[in-house]
Amino acid sequence: MNQTQVEDSTQVYFKNVHPKFPDGGKMTQYLESLKLGDTLTFRGPSGRIQYTGPGTFAVKKLRKDPPIIYKASKVNLIAGGVGITPILQLIRHAVKDSNDKTKMALLFANQTERDILLRDELEDVAKKFPGRFKFWYTLDKAEEGWQYSQGFINEDMIKEHLYPATSDTLTLMCGPPPMIKFACMPNLEKLGHDPDRCIAY
Repeated sequence: MNQTQVEDSTQVYFKNVHPKFPDGGKMTQYLESLKLGDTLTFRGPSGRIQYTGPGTFAVKKLRKDPPIIYKASKVNLIAGGVGITPILQLIRHAVKDSNDKTKMALLFANQTERDILLRDELEDVAKKFPGRFKFWYTLDKAEEGWQYSQGFINEDMIKEHLYPATSDTLTLMCGPPPMIKFACMPNLEKLGHDPDRCIAY
């Protein structure tokens, strides 16, 4: 049996508890709509990526493979929707260690501004650790006055808001498979990122 530590990385939004989510979170609403006898299929966590300490990652290409060790002083993080959950867990772990000088840049894609999970915490981390963590959002549908990007992740967003390709840069991604396959990987490769150092959760 695989076990993954989640140490407070998940927030649950029940109905009428959180002012930003009066109807509850999307998962809460979905679960409430199920009828007795309905079934759910869950995937993951696969537990293939482990952050072992300052700038060091143990990555298994397949779950049964021995881990490959990657070192990086700069880590690009790309998340789509709920894909922020393991990404935030990594961010929390890294900034907790005062000896860890790894720099992280996050590009976080969502459908609407209301869909940005854990926004307050991400922005708080950026304020507390400005030399270590920066973020940028992109939305499918943005309201007037939105100060970040709009549209799918593209080459320009990656170039402007993430670290450039070097032998000391690692890119971690978590989100819908089409986002990773059609938006992230082709644009990272165009910008010279080594596909072996671009890893999806």
